[in-house]
Amino acid sequence: MQPLSSLAFGQRFLELPPAFYRRVQPQALSQPYLVAANASLCATLGIQPDTLAQPAALALLSGNRLADDMQPIAAMYAGHQFGVYVPQLGDGRALLLGDTSDSQGQRWEWQLKGAGLTPFSRMGDGRAVLRSTIREYLCSEAMHGLGIPTTRALAMTGSPDPVYREQPETAAVLTRLAASFIRFGSFEVFYHRGQHDEIRVLADFLIRHHFPEYVQQQQPYAALFADIVSRTAHLIAQWQAVGFCHGVMNTDNMSILGLTLDYGPFGFLDGFNAAHVCNHSDHAGRYAYNQQPQVGLWNLHCLASAFLPLVSEEHLLEALASYREQYAQHWLGLMRNKLGLAVPVDGDEELVESLLLAMHAHQTDYTVFFRRLADFAAGEDNANLRDLFLDRSLFDEWAKRYAARLLLESRPAAARQEAMQASNPKYILRNYLAEQAIQAAQQGDFSQISSLHDCLQSPFDEQPQYQAYAAEPPAWAQDISVSCSS
Repeated sequence: MQPLSSLAFGQRFLELPPAFYRRVQPQALSQPYLVAANASLCATLGIQPDTLAQPAALALLSGNRLADDMQPIAAMYAGHQFGVYVPQLGDGRALLLGDTSDSQGQRWEWQLKGAGLTPFSRMGDGRAVLRSTIREYLCSEAMHGLGIPTTRALAMTGSPDPVYREQPETAAVLTRLAASFIRFGSFEVFYHRGQHDEIRVLADFLIRHHFPEYVQQQQPYAALFADIVSRTAHLIAQWQAVGFCHGVMNTDNMSILGLTLDYGPFGFLDGFNAAHVCNHSDHAGRYAYNQQPQVGLWNLHCLASAFLPLVSEEHLLEALASYREQYAQHWLGLMRNKLGLAVPVDGDEELVESLLLAMHAHQTDYTVFFRRLADFAAGEDNANLRDLFLDRSLFDEWAKRYAARLLLESRPAAARQEAMQASNPKYILRNYLAEQAIQAAQQGDFSQISSLHDCLQSPFDEQPQYQAYAAEPPAWAQDISVSCSS
């Protein structure tokens, strides 16, 4: 283990021509302090966690100084926002410091989010507030704990400097990492500008660093696009299975590597509502929970247009046509796991859908129900499940079908229960838990951030010390409002 200051940074993004980025410098914050440090990610990176609070590391994590080998840049991209193409976006409050290798040889790109203005900030201030930074720090690590591909959060620093949103708040900087932050919009910007050579350069860069298995293929760009389709289908199936709503699935927020990217007005389902909209700015419900699979395909169509200079329309359409089946099969597999069904049987999809319809009718808590389902016993009243439905007869009708379906399984009930507990988390980052941590942090108490982070690293374990985090949301949680500025 080594201090942060001893890491060697490269900047492979500089292999790309200057059209892809602008060189930038972070803007200093006054009186920076450490809000949180991710010890488990530090271990992956070979960093001593306690060194992140030291003045030199704190200055780097807050953007107040740079290591000699850092060459910060802001990447350029465009994107479709709420269905409308915006010709130039880019990293408006994120700086790519460079990249490092961990002990396993994996390369990580480092970003500071909230470190000041860039040429792409437009009307923004380049800053992030403590509130939204806490949400991203906790949720990206919660998603990692759930086994869902995501960017990671290493550290969070704060400052008393004011930042103005709906009201004055204090500034914060998130240090986040990923194998790559390249987005669908990174291709779109050059397609819509007619700069097709740049599209090829970017595709070659991706293949060289992230998809080397396609270098020798006869049609490497077609293989690359098909891989992106597959990753996107699998990612959104995982979102749906765990009840996660992204909130702003614009193409500039879609990762080429199939990572969950850019946590804003996200939310996990409490009471199951298939049409739940977690972003109060999304008045039309474009990014509602039940729209996410279709939006993923719509976004892939936008990306396919940008690949037209590289790949025939026939191959692009073939890859796009595979999306629905890949999504459906992966989602059904995940839902079978949640129901403890190891042997695929015709009719399983209808069994799942009839359950979701019943849960939707009664706003049954999604996470609580599936966690309790592991205790289901045929022939018993299963009161802990029935009581989650206002019309208990509706559950009873489904339970008879479920019991009959379980008879087709060969593994013992204890093995099924263990497998279901490993597929149905007990703990998720509910909005009210994040809100409680935010309110405490705004008073200088960061202990709830630490406790939640610790709990959410192992969301499938019982963790009796964190039992309170598994509770259904209190009535006041319904008044929590989350928007793009969150």
